[in-house]
Amino acid sequence: MRIFAISGSLRARSSNTELLRAAAMVAPPSWTFDLYDGLGRLPHFNPDLDAEGSTPPEPVHDLRARVAAADAVLICSPEYAHGVPGSLKNALDWLVSDPEMVGKPLGLLNASARAVIAHEALAETLRTMSTTLVAEASIVVALDGRRLDAAGIAADPALASLLRGALDALVRVALSREP
Repeated sequence: MRIFAISGSLRARSSNTELLRAAAMVAPPSWTFDLYDGLGRLPHFNPDLDAEGSTPPEPVHDLRARVAAADAVLICSPEYAHGVPGSLKNALDWLVSDPEMVGKPLGLLNASARAVIAHEALAETLRTMSTTLVAEASIVVALDGRRLDAAGIAADPALASLLRGALDALVRVALSREP
């Protein structure tokens, strides 16, 4: 099982990134987690750079190739001013026309119980993109103020159990798509 994970935060020690790293730690060892680190290098979305017959910029090509190689996608994002961070929305805009996103099983983690507006907006964007948003893999893992790193999250029985449940649900849907 190959999971492509995207943190919506550019911060080095983001709780969203740590939550994705913890998910990789609690997953079975046979799974591969590809944690995307190119969000800040993507050019601003411009349809002229992606017109038919053109070659998209290399960071866009890399993003799309990594999505294509994944069995499922896992996103964890903060909420900024009741919205989805611009860098994450920019990445999704580059993926809108990517046929690999259509039907791709997707889980949406939320590291803050207070961040409900952006979470719902992000879910709506992903539904519009025709992904398969897996409800049981789209959960809140409230880290609010706990300042845990990935190892601390994975070592917490309640948090690790939430993550395992979300991953199991995501994989069930991914496996049901296999030919």
